[in-house]
Amino acid sequence: MYNCGHEATVEIDQIALPPDEMPTKWYNIVPDIPGGLPPPKEPDDGESRMASLQKRLVAECLKQEGSTESWIDIPEGIRELYVHAGRPRPLYRARRLEQRLGLTKARIYYKREDLSPTGSHKVNTAIAQAYYAANEGKKTLVTETGAGQWGTALSYAASLLGLKTVVFWVRAVYDWKAERRTLMQLYGAKVYASPSGETAFGRKLLAEDPRHPGSLGIAVSEGLEYTDLGPDRVYCLGSVLNHVLIHQSIIGLESIKQFELVGDSPDLVVGCLGGGSNFGGVALPFMGEVLRGKRECRFLAAQSESAPNLVKGEYRYDFGDTAGHTPLLMMYTLGHETSMKPIKSDGLRYHAAAPIISALRNKGYVDAVAYPNDEVAVFEAAKMFLETEGWLVAGESAHAVRAAIDQAKEAESNREEKCILANISGHGFLDLDAYREKIKLE
Repeated sequence: MYNCGHEATVEIDQIALPPDEMPTKWYNIVPDIPGGLPPPKEPDDGESRMASLQKRLVAECLKQEGSTESWIDIPEGIRELYVHAGRPRPLYRARRLEQRLGLTKARIYYKREDLSPTGSHKVNTAIAQAYYAANEGKKTLVTETGAGQWGTALSYAASLLGLKTVVFWVRAVYDWKAERRTLMQLYGAKVYASPSGETAFGRKLLAEDPRHPGSLGIAVSEGLEYTDLGPDRVYCLGSVLNHVLIHQSIIGLESIKQFELVGDSPDLVVGCLGGGSNFGGVALPFMGEVLRGKRECRFLAAQSESAPNLVKGEYRYDFGDTAGHTPLLMMYTLGHETSMKPIKSDGLRYHAAAPIISALRNKGYVDAVAYPNDEVAVFEAAKMFLETEGWLVAGESAHAVRAAIDQAKEAESNREEKCILANISGHGFLDLDAYREKIKLE
């Protein structure tokens, strides 16, 4: 609270950082993981997947993928683009939501990653990958997307740097998110429904089922195959891999500074999780301080029953894509060929969790919950959030909102003091069809 020159005081619920307080380094948790991170492996047959990735991915990103440095400099050019895109992003105290829930013991904060130009946290790694690709002389960025947020973010970043973008978009979402497809195209991207006729793998799947709904794993496979067809193409992945989580660490690093400004500290950090990029982004900087003995905090991943990789998956080596183009990664996985029911929050429909998140889950540092794939409970939580805080969140983020509400109510019923941080990974302005389907409006 502060005094504005009158008798009344104003409660400030937005905690902002000035641009000169934005972190200048990303955090890499790999050196701090107890016992280390299991390395990628080659499969028993076929070409070397590690050698293939060296030809397909951005060289600097591959270097970061295997880094054992705890802190990685953010180049000045990327920092300038971050500020241009609105970083640092504010942290909010959810006072109105707390009042609706009748909370007296629990406090809820939320980080506003939905305030990026494209409406999601994905811009954090899109800018980095596009910047490095441009420096390496690449002309076309190729990628996959599930809910469409990653494809939009990469298209945006590419447009800033004068690059082209090709996006393979999970068909089940491509078919109903026409507005987001238009946004990608306005940024100059070519967008294909996946499975598509642009690759041999896509044509094979369409021959088996012309109405195949697709999946993130399939879209990754198509993107990797398509990348091989041109020397100036490079593949950019939006989640799962180490370098993506490193770039996303800017979220949690800013949040740590913002909590210091208000003299508070989270007991629980919550994020939705499909592959792990936004959850890792907000959680891993706090997790690093837990591992180094600097704080106590719990971490909760909110998932969908459509793809509960941390809840029901096995911790084992598996491919990151359906066709098996990637190296084998040690992950909690449902199986790379598993069929998963399409949902409106399709960014959560991925068969495996990031190796970093999986290793921490295996060691007991990450908890997880999966909500029913009818999605009614999560969209109802999002509606309450909209009514109280005023912000319309994406279906994926609605899972984090649901988990934060559930945890706050449980703490309140137990008369337990608890500070909860939830990451709002994206806005829902292009998801209104999903709201109409899930919420009964008068």
